Amino acid sequence: MILVTGGAGYIGSHTVKALKAARFQPIIFDNFSTGHRSFVKGTPAFEGDLCKPDDLAGVFSKYAIDGVLHFAGRALVGESTEKPELYYETNVLGGLNLLNAMKQYGVKYLIFSSTCATYGIPDTVPIRENHLQNPINPYGDSKLAFERALRWFHEAHGLEYLSLRYFNAAGADAEGEFGEDHTPETHLIPLVLHAAAGRREEARIFGTDYPTPDGTCLRDYIHVSDLAGAHVVGLQALMNGTVQSQAINLGTGRGCSVREIIETVRRVTGRDFQVRETPRRPGDPPVLVAAVDRASELLGWTATESDPENLVRTAWNWMLSKP
Repeated sequence: MILVTGGAGYIGSHTVKALKAARFQPIIFDNFSTGHRSFVKGTPAFEGDLCKPDDLAGVFSKYAIDGVLHFAGRALVGESTEKPELYYETNVLGGLNLLNAMKQYGVKYLIFSSTCATYGIPDTVPIRENHLQNPINPYGDSKLAFERALRWFHEAHGLEYLSLRYFNAAGADAEGEFGEDHTPETHLIPLVLHAAAGRREEARIFGTDYPTPDGTCLRDYIHVSDLAGAHVVGLQALMNGTVQSQAINLGTGRGCSVREIIETVRRVTGRDFQVRETPRRPGDPPVLVAAVDRASELLGWTATESDPENLVRTAWNWMLSKP
């Protein structure tokens, strides 16, 4: 059995579905603060909080768990700068509670949902896994702190882990079961789709004077189903002993600008909408693109569903299916 913390969330729910397709038995552990009960869909679920060791003891004592996929945590960059205490409590202290429970119950395999935010503003692009990690917000710093804890638990207790550093997750399940539904919504593609659907007055571009081909930020967008597949492949490789504990980037290796996303939304939806150009936001790097050769070489994994039109089309179909 595979414990999926945060399994009722955006990426977690897609990964639960991928685990089932690969004939694993997932168990969801979620406090449903941001996850959706409707995403459980018959999967065994345990309602609990990482910050409560007794909750973790409850799920580990009830199920014979073979490995953990760890998605649960706080993930809003802006909120992290206003309330850093929440991010260190959940992402670091809660994560340590999980590692201690794994140690107590003899569970040695963990796949961690990490982030390119641990790199901060990159010196070189594409960003390789050995790039200096210098996060510029508490969210990225809390994720980096847990990555470092994983290394030392590996050294001291034999934990086997992969830290999968995502770039920009987007899109939705092609069959319409799961999608991106955050409150508040902060991600570009759903925000632009909201404008196309008339749920927002406008789409915004933050900065048009970056040193990029069209002056707007470039980001590496990866389909959530590609991410889910990478977690399953990574878990299999870890449990089979074909990959060593380490960090691996998950992306496509190519960038897509804000303007390109907006034009893709117009093309896919067939709708026009207002776009407002505003000044840069502090701390936004001009370009964030992953070097993806490590994932290809070690896991045999590459993104196959992450072309911009598919990202937008699946997200749009999901949005139209919901009130």
